Amino acid sequence: MFYYVLKYVVLGPVLRLLFRPRIEGLESIPEEGAAIVAGNHLSFSDHFLMPAIIKRRITFLAKAEYFTGPGIKGRLTAAFFRSAGQIPVDRSGKDAGQAAIREGLGVLDKGELLGIYPEGTRSHDGRLYKGKVGVAVMAITAQVPVIPCAMVGTFEIQPPGQVLPKIKRVEIRFGEQLDFSRYAGMENQKAAIRAVTDEIMYAILELSGQEYVDEYAAKVKAAEQAAAPPRKFPKLRR
Repeated sequence: MFYYVLKYVVLGPVLRLLFRPRIEGLESIPEEGAAIVAGNHLSFSDHFLMPAIIKRRITFLAKAEYFTGPGIKGRLTAAFFRSAGQIPVDRSGKDAGQAAIREGLGVLDKGELLGIYPEGTRSHDGRLYKGKVGVAVMAITAQVPVIPCAMVGTFEIQPPGQVLPKIKRVEIRFGEQLDFSRYAGMENQKAAIRAVTDEIMYAILELSGQEYVDEYAAKVKAAEQAAAPPRKFPKLRR
């Protein structure tokens, strides 16, 4: 109930009024049945803007850190994500990917919409990064269509580290449904799931017009942080 109150009474109308999103290809979202919406991830605002314009309920796999933050802010954030029906996924450890796949397949088994960001994290510089193969495993295993989605302009209104978004118009583009039924039974074959993932990422790239980087975002971000010079703090005067 909270999800629909939030969507149609509280947050949804406010987001539509403030950001006036231009929407393309919304007819690609099926009116019923399981499907995966796979999109680029540029901003914290993505979590709210896309669900606000999709008529059906959509469940996202959200990083566990949103549910474990300290203090009052952390508790409020966790309560919000839980009430909105989002599923926490621990991204640490060798079994993190399998846990996300299990949770995602549970959503699809119920005939619902699953939202996922194949890059695995927000882009730190606005570019589109290599997709992780979990989305392909779920699409092949569940035999459901994948709808590519591109958020355009959300990096500019709220890049990583910015708390409040700028009030500016954004675009949300959906591509045609991608059918991977030809890969049935191949969810454990590395070449197959890599091919499916790359096809999904190419569809997102065509919609978004971003620069593409054939590396994982988390790896590039970690390398840049390691190469950055250490911060110098001013000496305290006695």
